[in-house]
Amino acid sequence: MSSERLILNQTRLLCGRLPHATLWRNEVGTAKHENRVVRYGLCVGSADLIGIRELTITPELVGSTVGQFVALELKTPTGRLSAEQRQFIALVQRRGGLAAVVRDPAHAKEILCR
Repeated sequence: MSSERLILNQTRLLCGRLPHATLWRNEVGTAKHENRVVRYGLCVGSADLIGIRELTITPELVGSTVGQFVALELKTPTGRLSAEQRQFIALVQRRGGLAAVVRDPAHAKEILCR
């Protein structure tokens, strides 16, 4: 069985070759620095990979290319989403972004190439 890290690395390599999408690793957490707690990452529940893909819209903007926010949450075949992750995915989808749970790199490529 593949670990999430392996799925993440394979997905980054595969999707990094796509000419119409750019994804970044998004790690969320806290760290201590000089007796201060520093929070990093987008927000609790945000996806492992976030980015933007080119999208051509029709009919009003025929031929125009716009960017669409992308959020891919990577999980093993049996991995479960937290409540915060489900909420983040739903929010991105409600706002017109592309958000999905990815369980293997080929699925990520399929989602980005729709």
